[in-house]
Amino acid sequence: MKHIGIVLFDGVEELDAVGPWEVLSAWTRMYPDDGYAVFCLSASGGSVQCAKGLVLGAHHSYADAPPLDVLIHPGGQGTRPQLLDDAHLGWVRRLRAEVPLMASVCTGSLVYAKAGLLNGRPATTHWASLGLLAEIDPSIVVRPDDRFVDDGDVITSAGVSAGIDMALHLVARFAGAERAREVRRYIQYEP
Repeated sequence: MKHIGIVLFDGVEELDAVGPWEVLSAWTRMYPDDGYAVFCLSASGGSVQCAKGLVLGAHHSYADAPPLDVLIHPGGQGTRPQLLDDAHLGWVRRLRAEVPLMASVCTGSLVYAKAGLLNGRPATTHWASLGLLAEIDPSIVVRPDDRFVDDGDVITSAGVSAGIDMALHLVARFAGAERAREVRRYIQYEP
């Protein structure tokens, strides 16, 4: 079984986390033989309050989560304190050494940039944070018009609803384009 973890934290943008969750949980429940499981994790393993007040619970803490094959770091206003949080940035760097694929939604890419994961790479983020992404690391090749950017072992997506497209891309990458079309049809997402 391969594990996909979605990071939760106070101030996370709801759709940044729940959009990929909807896609990936629909896929893993409909097609368990594809060999993937998805879960949410937070620092303590407890609940978080999202940007607009929704409370979400994590399945695991950072410490007790199974080994990850994919980490998805959402964005939201909660990423701003993370840019100054050495413990969180250190955790992201440690995971980069262990996790084969790191993905982000919206301003989750700012955290990856601050942690040094996007150095010299193409990347995107929410339209209102494109300048900040370039400011954090001027070596990043900012892609303002891309819905998501797949650079092999790192994928970044634009803001909020773009996480749905990025998650469907993950399904296509891991299980094929037809499987992604089936999941998209199931969740009735018609971009």
